[in-house]
Amino acid sequence: MFLGIDLGTSELKLLLLDERHRIVATTGVALTVQRPQPLWSEQNPADWWAALDQGMVRLKAENGAALAQVRGIGLSGQMHGAVTLDAANTVLRPAMLWNDGRSAAQCAEMTAACPALPVITGNLAMPGFTAPKLAWMRAQEPELFERVARVLLPKDWLRFELSGEFVSEMSDAAGTLWLDVARRRWSPEALALTGLDERHMPRLVEGSEVSAMLRPELASRWGLPANVVIAGGGGDNAASAVGMGVVKPGDGFLSLGTSGVVFLCNERFSPNPAHAVHAFCHALPGTWHQMSVMLSAASALRWVTQLLGEPGEARLIEKVARLTPVQRERAPIFLPYLSGERTPHNNAKAQGVFFGLTHEHDPAALGYAVLEGVGFGLLDGWQALQAGGGTAESLWLVGGGARSPWWAGLLASLLGVRLVNGVGAEAGGALGAARLAWLACGATVDEVCRQPEIARSADPDATLAAELRPRQARFQRLYGALRNEFG
Repeated sequence: MFLGIDLGTSELKLLLLDERHRIVATTGVALTVQRPQPLWSEQNPADWWAALDQGMVRLKAENGAALAQVRGIGLSGQMHGAVTLDAANTVLRPAMLWNDGRSAAQCAEMTAACPALPVITGNLAMPGFTAPKLAWMRAQEPELFERVARVLLPKDWLRFELSGEFVSEMSDAAGTLWLDVARRRWSPEALALTGLDERHMPRLVEGSEVSAMLRPELASRWGLPANVVIAGGGGDNAASAVGMGVVKPGDGFLSLGTSGVVFLCNERFSPNPAHAVHAFCHALPGTWHQMSVMLSAASALRWVTQLLGEPGEARLIEKVARLTPVQRERAPIFLPYLSGERTPHNNAKAQGVFFGLTHEHDPAALGYAVLEGVGFGLLDGWQALQAGGGTAESLWLVGGGARSPWWAGLLASLLGVRLVNGVGAEAGGALGAARLAWLACGATVDEVCRQPEIARSADPDATLAAELRPRQARFQRLYGALRNEFG
């Protein structure tokens, strides 16, 4: 039995997996995000730990016999967050999250100081990454910065609480802007840009390796056996890929979660920073991946659903699906940049826009505009990946937004790629984390990283694709016209 822990932005998920690939149990505990100032996005690490303990206590009450058979724990989590500790291992301030946009000035300063930074790290300096957050802290909170003894990523702070060990792994570390991604080691040159060195960093392992052991007192509290190993784990997208069996070159997925991601596996380090594509280590040894990332995807649908007072996303999509082609053509254009944007614009100041509103527009028209606008943003990312040589015949479709067959059909037509839903794909990073724990206990990749059965698929519709092309061109012109107007 293996336990996967996935520390998301909106929820901490737990999953128990047995050696027959059967998901025995899952549970989740909700989390909230604090935004005390414009562009800020923070969480208190203590809330993560409280959620983990709450979830484990619930699992013990409902699945105690299964927990007593756990051999390994795997960790997955939101990437890029900055958890800063002092010499006594006390958290210094709320963690700055992946969608925190306050450090744009520091990104520019780091790039000017080290023009080779994108070559070393495989990525442009973006406010979402960890390193610019520490540069911001150094400039804006110097007294706190002077007390920083250790910097951890969110899931790796949980690992410290679970084991007492300071460890990270390659896929999550690649999202810090401190890793030499080709060599899979910390870069002294990148660290020096933020006034840090390797003494501030955790030890690195591969995601499928043993990283630490669970504290005996926690094993006793939660009903786990002694000597439970903790695998390196993976950043949320790399772990989700392991959970989907996306582990070989040419494999890929499209994730419709809070953010929107197109993920492609590579057999070698393949950076393309000019198009704001992320080039990261995968969670398995000797493998890498590319990602395009947009910061608002299914979260944009949730936002407009609540804004319109609709009872739920599914009900709004039902209304959207009844629109005629003429009604879709006359719908507003939506720029989906509610939290800024990464690929391909690298613009933390980008904002959401409804353009072309008239008296005739109703909730269905606005809902359509949002679904389409997210699709156009994903297409921008897909084209950026293709510009760097990325390709795939089909992509697995995962995340909360993957529940809608109508949206899947729209996206397949936009990208020109078959989108496939897998049975159990909603398990995401928690399943991948459990699989990495299984690998750390001695299993092989071929044995563990199976792809799921196909539940349904969406193929590109040439007629719909032709209908969308003029609106996509208008979408791109609109961003270009407004780019300098965002505050």
